Amino acid sequence: MASMSSVVMAATIAKLHPSSSDAAHGRRYGVSAQAQTAGTRARFVCRHQRLCFGHPRMLHDGRRKSWDGDRFPVRWRKQSHGHAGYSLSPPTMKERGCMSCIRAHRARQWNGSRRIFQDKSSFPLQKTFLNGANVYRAPVPHATNGPDEPHATSMTYPDTFTDKDGAWDPEIEAIDLEGFLSSPLPSHTKLHRGQLKNGLRYLILPNKVPANRFEAHMEVHVGSVDEEDDEQGIAHMIEHVAFLGSKKREKLLSTGARSNAYTDFHHTVFHIHSPTRAKDSDGDLLLSVLDALNEITFHPKFLASRIEKERRAILSELQMMNTIEYRIDCQLLQHLHSENKLSQRFPIGLEDQIKKWESEKIRKFHERWYFPANCTLYIVGDIDNIPETVHRIEAVFEKALEHDIPAPKTSAPSAFGAMASFLVPKLPSGLAGSLSNEKSSISMDQAKITLKERHAVRPPVKHSWSLPGLGGIAKDPQIFQHELIQNFSINMFCKIRVEPVQTYGGLRDVLMKRIFLSALHFRINTRYKSSNPPFTSVELDHSDSGREGCTVTTLTISAEPKNWKDAIKVAVQEVRRLKEFGVTKGELARYMDALLKDSEQLAAMIDSVPSVDNLDFIMESDALSHTVMDQRQGHESLLAVAETVTLEEVNSTGAKILEFISNFGDPGAPLPAAIVACVPKTVHIDGQGEADFVIYSDEITEAMRAGLEEPIEAEPELEVPKELISSLQLDELKFQRKPSFIPLSEGSSIRRVFDQETGITQCRLSNGIPVNYKITKNEAKGGVMRLIVGGGRAAETSDSMGAVVVGVRTLSEGGRVGNFSREQVELFCVNHLINCSLESTEECICMEFRFTLRDGGMRAAFQLLHMVLEHSVWLEDAFERARQLYLSYYRSIPKSLERSTAHKLMLAMLNGDERFVEPTPQSLERLSLQMVKDAVMNQFARGNMEVSIVGDFTDEEIESCILDYLGTVNIVDDPISSSNIHPIRFRSAASDLHFQQVFLKDTDERACAYVAGPAPNRWGFTADDKDLFESIRNGTIATDNQLSSSGPHTMEGKNGNNNFQRNIRSHPLFFAVTLGLLAEIINSRLFTTVRDSLGLTYDVSFELSLFDRLQLGWYVISVTSTPSKVNKAVDACKGVLRGLPSNKVAQRELDRAKRTLLMRHEAETKSNPYWLGLLAHLQAHSVPRKDISCIKELNFLYESVSIDDIYLAYESLKVDDDSLFACIGIAGNRGEEAAVISEEEEMETDQYGAAPAGRGLSTMTRPTT
Repeated sequence: MASMSSVVMAATIAKLHPSSSDAAHGRRYGVSAQAQTAGTRARFVCRHQRLCFGHPRMLHDGRRKSWDGDRFPVRWRKQSHGHAGYSLSPPTMKERGCMSCIRAHRARQWNGSRRIFQDKSSFPLQKTFLNGANVYRAPVPHATNGPDEPHATSMTYPDTFTDKDGAWDPEIEAIDLEGFLSSPLPSHTKLHRGQLKNGLRYLILPNKVPANRFEAHMEVHVGSVDEEDDEQGIAHMIEHVAFLGSKKREKLLSTGARSNAYTDFHHTVFHIHSPTRAKDSDGDLLLSVLDALNEITFHPKFLASRIEKERRAILSELQMMNTIEYRIDCQLLQHLHSENKLSQRFPIGLEDQIKKWESEKIRKFHERWYFPANCTLYIVGDIDNIPETVHRIEAVFEKALEHDIPAPKTSAPSAFGAMASFLVPKLPSGLAGSLSNEKSSISMDQAKITLKERHAVRPPVKHSWSLPGLGGIAKDPQIFQHELIQNFSINMFCKIRVEPVQTYGGLRDVLMKRIFLSALHFRINTRYKSSNPPFTSVELDHSDSGREGCTVTTLTISAEPKNWKDAIKVAVQEVRRLKEFGVTKGELARYMDALLKDSEQLAAMIDSVPSVDNLDFIMESDALSHTVMDQRQGHESLLAVAETVTLEEVNSTGAKILEFISNFGDPGAPLPAAIVACVPKTVHIDGQGEADFVIYSDEITEAMRAGLEEPIEAEPELEVPKELISSLQLDELKFQRKPSFIPLSEGSSIRRVFDQETGITQCRLSNGIPVNYKITKNEAKGGVMRLIVGGGRAAETSDSMGAVVVGVRTLSEGGRVGNFSREQVELFCVNHLINCSLESTEECICMEFRFTLRDGGMRAAFQLLHMVLEHSVWLEDAFERARQLYLSYYRSIPKSLERSTAHKLMLAMLNGDERFVEPTPQSLERLSLQMVKDAVMNQFARGNMEVSIVGDFTDEEIESCILDYLGTVNIVDDPISSSNIHPIRFRSAASDLHFQQVFLKDTDERACAYVAGPAPNRWGFTADDKDLFESIRNGTIATDNQLSSSGPHTMEGKNGNNNFQRNIRSHPLFFAVTLGLLAEIINSRLFTTVRDSLGLTYDVSFELSLFDRLQLGWYVISVTSTPSKVNKAVDACKGVLRGLPSNKVAQRELDRAKRTLLMRHEAETKSNPYWLGLLAHLQAHSVPRKDISCIKELNFLYESVSIDDIYLAYESLKVDDDSLFACIGIAGNRGEEAAVISEEEEMETDQYGAAPAGRGLSTMTRPTT
């Protein structure tokens, strides 16, 4: 629920090191605070980060784009209409967005990936000595009953976190503290650094997760900022040509390796994720990977044919990414960095220059910048023998461009001062003492030899800093106005030098800033959430940017255009309140405790952090000159500095961040680096229609000053619930309802079924709720829980369209349970580190919790679930906000090319069924609070719910929670059945709707297209009521390939009978597995044909949406192109799809698809949320074919599938003219060449196509593949 989960952002968890799931769109570290009143359509998102000194990059999986979800705002997998909470973690690997879309702000809007916490008792804390002074662990307040509230505790805290042992002298203590804070942070003890004779630097870190795999990244310190005026985009061009032209890299793909590349302002990076050994071979792949990186980096072939291919691809990429979000990002960067080259050198380049470069010009740029002394090699993974690894690096790279002589070692200038070039990255000073792990192959004599200069020293990237006392004239607010912008947003920037975090004092500053900004987020969120605030979101971010070479503080305000002045006033007023009065003692205690809890959890997970996250963290830390620490070092260091934090220093440090806003207009105040408003050209006015939106710079300035002049009062302390259900209340519930476990099936006496192989336990409560749980050490002392309720939007009727999705949003907006206010529930979640999300899809309502087992966190999560099920509070004002949100979202569809194209296609394919698109204004107008409440709560019925839990608990712990809090829920006996759901049908008869076009008026040209058609669901059922397993048995599905089969494929069942034989074609997961493999094969062919051979697109993908409860599925091919090529691209995609019968699938294609999916499955089994997905529907009556074999036999199924089986799966897809639907979207300014939306469908604009809160799309290129 929004209110319950938003507190996780307020907790703003600490991080000194990479987590098991950290990722982000680019090299950025920061602390931030955000309040949102209207989140994204799918879920609330959060700018929540841990305290880290480096911003991890993202992993990209070869040709299969991992950034599909971010590329389009269209979700072809089951649409999520819920409102999940502020996520506790960054995205999982496949959720991570496009590398070119750094989305500096949006990158941290993370959706529900894994994060867990460690029991503090596992880390007994020792006293830390500060030059002889004893400093103890910061005391954490314990809950005590308040005078009026039996379940509340008053949060109070001492003025300082430092305990004074006996008599003490403040002057001596001040000297001791100063010495401690100035001492260097510890360095990562397992990180090995070295340098070859030719100047190439390397870093090696052994890491066991995932097992038998490693990451190798070659970072060349050259990017778009190094291009001359006639070379804009050439660094990106070389990245494409070198990477895709490498035969050695291509050969690695058959081993299960994945690879990709990207370019930003200062760097070009080529990366390979590889197994340590090839399957069916004893050969070590490290040497092959290094050899491929050597070829890519230092020996590319600039063939004319490859250059032309990549020229076409880049031009297509340029048009594809030229969305309104990209253009907004460009505007923000241009104004933020107007004084330097960053405002003029976006990595994607300029179209007119890209079109005309010859191979010689490209080669010369490569010769100027690509040489060993300008590169750093990073290797992180399951590597045991460091000396052997070093030997292999030397063997491969020592002779790279060996005619070059290394440059003498000199002290490099500051990376963010006179030269923001990262030309030859130096060791951060905090690591200089870590000599035991550094190997250098350069002798003193060699160091005296001067390198033949390959290029001119690049000029410094100078910044105009926002510092107090500098004076000067403030820049007028800039206004960017465009017809595709949906709502009002404004970004206020402050820019200062990066302060490398290398000492305890630096770490302490970051911690204090985090606490300060956490308080701001929570205040805005709680103060205005239930009062229909004038803003959509308010966000304050403070981040180091290695890409931009500075630290940027940004206040971002989003609002409906009519409310923009009030939104600015409120945001500025709250910033001023925090600056003037600071955080309270209770806030300091609350957020400090949350930070320490999470840091401790990360330390416990030191051996389970994926290699890619460790590598990304190291690369970013090096770029920022932050000291690299491991998880335990980071936690211990955080504990040490936490002891020294005082309330006064937190407020003093935080106030400095806010001065550019709170003191705006005062003499001597820091001048904003830029103020940029992004606004629509027209707005919708009820009863009048469209009207011009007029705004002036001086009006923005006046609104800011008005906010600063508003009277303010200090923040009151809030009381926090200790528990939601007291012991007395629980005892009474247990007495009344007598919870117990009952047999899983009639006629059986077995109350629990435990599967030894998977570790899964199945049980059923006396109130009818089935429960699945798995005990795992994947994520130490943490767990996840998911409630699935059957029905979802499919249960909506013609008179109640939108009722479920609006109802779920209403529950999320209200956030109250029982007698507890939204604020109390939020703080309860903060104190127990609970993340709660609620969402609806087409076939279910889903509620998910993430919790720690520390300090009763799991019991707290179960209490919250019980209260939601038993005592949800439905509020009229929350309903109105939810309805207005979806009304605005519907009206914004025509402003997005991708969304309007997808909307039209879905209506055509599903015969106008509104349950699969946004509810219309007419449907929304018919809804009432009682209607949406009934639509949601009627689905919470006996036989229609299932709970799954995965985590590091014991049987006794979990079953106690299950009985106490789930077993005592009173369940109604009126479940939603499939017979109550109106049938879902694809449009059957041929019509003009099978091929449609959408035209979007825009200043720039772009094009996209979708090709879609029917597929079965995961269990072999189709929308026309066919059972494909029955068709196989009857022989009505047959292909020539089947007839050539060598015999039946069998597998051994594992349901307790080793002699049980099962034909894989009768296995319940047969179609799910074979269709997944088929999708991999089709994706590979689309890339090879449509992108590589024909040059019609930069990006094309095939995706399947297979439902579990609904008897249908569909496939979608998404392709971007230019208006002149988009029709050819669609025809080529259809040709690939329909060409499988004639262009037979080769065994090597199938083997590669198997490797990809098996490796993905193997890696994901280390994740608790992935296990939740495997457990889903295990006991659901509406999914009768799923049983434990679907989990146990998954690997064997993948391995056993034959080419004939793939063609059986292909036969289940409908690709004929009567079944296939296509819609092309074209944006441009050439007049409406095709009808966009009929008058009946005309939709107005509002907030949801909002300008993103940040900059970043323009600072980095897309992944090359």
